[in-house]
Amino acid sequence: MNIGEASRQSGLPAKTIRYYEEVGLIKPTRANNGYRDYRERDVHVLRFLQRSRSLGFSIAEARKLLSLYGDENRHREDVRRLVTRRIGEIDRKIAELNSLKRALATLTDQCEGGDSPDCPILEEIAGERVE
Repeated sequence: MNIGEASRQSGLPAKTIRYYEEVGLIKPTRANNGYRDYRERDVHVLRFLQRSRSLGFSIAEARKLLSLYGDENRHREDVRRLVTRRIGEIDRKIAELNSLKRALATLTDQCEGGDSPDCPILEEIAGERVE
């Protein structure tokens, strides 16, 4: 099948599929005319990559997951360790976002609104605010 059909079946844009080929995550065969020729297995791999990326895994992590998926001698602990690391990264990002939210809420609470041009939020962002 051509890249358009592989895109339709996998749910990935053709540009992403080309990128995955460029970084070596997928290697479609080439037809006599030089066009990419995707097989059902390629589409399966593309769906796997799409799902792993939608779960927040990096390209390197998706590559590792794909490698583990294809390894019949894999140990589930290897997969579990990779996913546990990802959960830790997500927890760190959540903590960072909660900290940002608290900082912005504090600034918002310090701004009474109204028509005055003085704005404690902008002063804080500019580093001009003196407590």
